[in-house]
Amino acid sequence: MSKDYPYELLDDPVALAELGEWEQEVYRDFSRFRVGELTEAELKKKYLARVAILCLDMTGFTQAAIKMGEAMSLIRIFDVQRVCLPIFRQDNARLVRAFADDLTALFDNPNQALDAAIEVHKRIAVFNQSNLATPHPAECCIGIGFGDVFAIGPNLAMGDEMNRASKLGEDTARAGEILVTENMYQEIRHRTDCEIREVSTDDLPFPYYSVSLKTP
Repeated sequence: MSKDYPYELLDDPVALAELGEWEQEVYRDFSRFRVGELTEAELKKKYLARVAILCLDMTGFTQAAIKMGEAMSLIRIFDVQRVCLPIFRQDNARLVRAFADDLTALFDNPNQALDAAIEVHKRIAVFNQSNLATPHPAECCIGIGFGDVFAIGPNLAMGDEMNRASKLGEDTARAGEILVTENMYQEIRHRTDCEIREVSTDDLPFPYYSVSLKTP
């Protein structure tokens, strides 16, 4: 049984775009899709892109802010960005976005995404042992996905594979760890330089894998 909605709905794409999430054209297309003027196939043809998505989160931001003060805790973010951006550029990231203590990087090649993740952990460890590090330096947690996503929003990646990668990077991975989705695993499973193992857990509704560089 349906009922009329008694409150105001905002449908103006210009006003909605002021939220900073999607562009006006995206809001127009979603409105058309919602009323059947645009098919799902047409929507996907226009917006889908296949990418590898690296989601990086930094450890201990809240504790650092309490122990070190807000300004010094922000320096930890500054330092991680200084370390990571040259790596992402070196491995041909097509896009890099920062939000708070998170970084998102998109790659056309899933192996380059993994190479970047491995190098991030390597260089962060070296930086944290240097005289440039703060007393409580940040470490990184990384999740990587690969597949078709909607190239919309600030990160130009919205959809299931983005959700999985961000869940792995922001909530599941521990410091120094790389976790990848099933799709990503299928792309990198033949690599001989890495140890890859499936993680058995009931915490997430999808399978994922832990990846680490083989030691000589």
